[in-house]
Amino acid sequence: MRYMRKKIEIWALFLMAMVGITACGNGGNTKGTDSSSGVDGMAIDNTEGMTVKTTDTSTFVFTPQWTPQAQFAGYYVAQEMGFYREAGLNVKIEHPSVTHSAIDRINSNESQGTTLQLVQALEIIDNNIPMVNILQTSMNNGLAIVSRKDVDLLTQRGNRVGIWAAGFDQLPMCMNIKENLGFEWVRIASNVNLFLAGAIDAIVVMTYNEYYQLVQAGVEMTDENVFRFRDSGYNVQEDGVYVTRDYYLQHREQCEAFAYASRRGWEWAAAHKNETLDIVMKMMMQEKIATNRTMQRLMLDEILKLQIDNENGKQDFKLKREMVEFASSLMHEYGLLQNEVDYEELIP
Repeated sequence: MRYMRKKIEIWALFLMAMVGITACGNGGNTKGTDSSSGVDGMAIDNTEGMTVKTTDTSTFVFTPQWTPQAQFAGYYVAQEMGFYREAGLNVKIEHPSVTHSAIDRINSNESQGTTLQLVQALEIIDNNIPMVNILQTSMNNGLAIVSRKDVDLLTQRGNRVGIWAAGFDQLPMCMNIKENLGFEWVRIASNVNLFLAGAIDAIVVMTYNEYYQLVQAGVEMTDENVFRFRDSGYNVQEDGVYVTRDYYLQHREQCEAFAYASRRGWEWAAAHKNETLDIVMKMMMQEKIATNRTMQRLMLDEILKLQIDNENGKQDFKLKREMVEFASSLMHEYGLLQNEVDYEELIP
């Protein structure tokens, strides 16, 4: 219950912020298209030949959950290539920082939309904050645990495991309890230094980020020392774009146009990787984020791989009912949700 109280306090701030957005928005066009028409990114097969344009000219400030990197390439492409402008949108992409998070920005009414992992969205809704998914980019889970020992992680009980202080810990927490592993969680910043120094036995990573930091540092990856959640019975979709239900109802046309143009950005990124990397590197240089092109190429490749649906082999951009139900049931069973969240609660 201590975990739940901590989460409730965090999302209480989120609720205050999002209520402020609805009350203090720039006004909006409540006229929208019928969701059954397949305009939003979750319903259409592709954007080729389509035209979606909003008459809602209010500014939509979009804040990804972290600083600039290839994880958010599709949104940068949509801005740089004019896809948002062509859809009639006035979009500003403004990033959080270590001292001014995405939630801080929302709390101060600086942003209207953000990216969330599915498990985060479930927690928010469980705390009576209606959120809707207007675009799902991740089709597969990118979490992994890398161990110092080249043996099956599920046999390593009592390990000291590094995990982010910023959160994104829901699935590892559930897995630890379900598998009866008794991990000691060590909260870390956004780097792999403790693992490299030998201070912890294992570390939670994203396969598009810290995983490659370890590879670049010379850590050997094998089938035994890497536990991939998506291949081990814990495949839950991650990043999607979310707004409050109230905001969606007041700015439906705008939200659908943003989803459409963002999807165009991701489809263009998949077809033009080198040009996309130019755009990502430009954004990171503007924000003075240290990186290298090789790292961002590895990240982009993995992010695009995670967007491919296992069943049809395509970028699907759909939130899957079965993954929502699995994640909700799992989190409820192991005390991360007070009540299970239905799929329909996430859908506009």
